[in-house]
Amino acid sequence: MSGTKILSSFDARNALSFDRHLASAERLGTDITRLGAYGIFASLAVIYFWFGGMKFTAYEAQGLVPLVENSPFLSWMYEIFSVRGFSTFLGFVELSIGLLIAGRILTPTLSAIGGFLSAGLFATTLSFMISTPGVIESGLGFPAISVAPGQFLLKDIGLLAGSVFILGHSLSAMARKRASRSMYSAYIV
Repeated sequence: MSGTKILSSFDARNALSFDRHLASAERLGTDITRLGAYGIFASLAVIYFWFGGMKFTAYEAQGLVPLVENSPFLSWMYEIFSVRGFSTFLGFVELSIGLLIAGRILTPTLSAIGGFLSAGLFATTLSFMISTPGVIESGLGFPAISVAPGQFLLKDIGLLAGSVFILGHSLSAMARKRASRSMYSAYIV
């Protein structure tokens, strides 16, 4: 027995206590993750409602001009819409995306569509970092970026990640729902 250590009852109690703390930490982590997921859905919906509502103002419409007119993807929109007309159109799009994301309360299908559209919108706005003059703070050199439009656009990386999370979370919920229906219908037959 010289090479083997026998656990005393004190060591065994400590090991069990440690295991209980790990299990508690895991439950807490799961609860916090769930809360965070709800927070991402709610916060992105609020952002879309707020930003979408602002698109109906002249102030916001004028603020979009340097972003849109320099974009190879969106500059053509000013040939179809006036400055206010495009901003209003974008307001309806953003409010619709917000409603779709909030629609997770009803069904994950709505939030999956909202997450997909949101990811596309934020990927587009991130392209403005390349096409909009004044993003790089020339006096300081790379990687320094201006407050506006640089830092204003950079935050869209996080919003894009939140959108992708919403899409993935919603698709997973759709798959679980379909699987549970399949199992239920198998028992009925």
